[in-house]
Amino acid sequence: MEDCVFCKIIDGVIPSNKLYEDEDMIIIRDLNPQAEKHFLLIPKQHYADIIEMTDAQAATLAKCLKKLSALVDELGLSEGFRLVSNKGKHGCQSVKHLHIHILGGQQLDDRMC
Repeated sequence: MEDCVFCKIIDGVIPSNKLYEDEDMIIIRDLNPQAEKHFLLIPKQHYADIIEMTDAQAATLAKCLKKLSALVDELGLSEGFRLVSNKGKHGCQSVKHLHIHILGGQQLDDRMC
């Protein structure tokens, strides 16, 4: 999608420091971190949110999440982390391209992010 900031990052139009990349996803640092470690797992295929994804996209997202389990030490998340996917206005979704927030690197509290 030509006006999507995440698509532009994936395509290299907007520079970013990709911490991980494969054929299905990238992982980058969040520009407004809410924890010591705050990353974004962004599927390369554009779809707005978790409700819009097809069965095939859901299978790819599952593959991405499984790959994350192999990256926890490298990302400094071995003590634990939280995954968050925002959906819509009330869910505070600011970019209409599905992405998963990965928060960790510290003891997280119970407050909503």
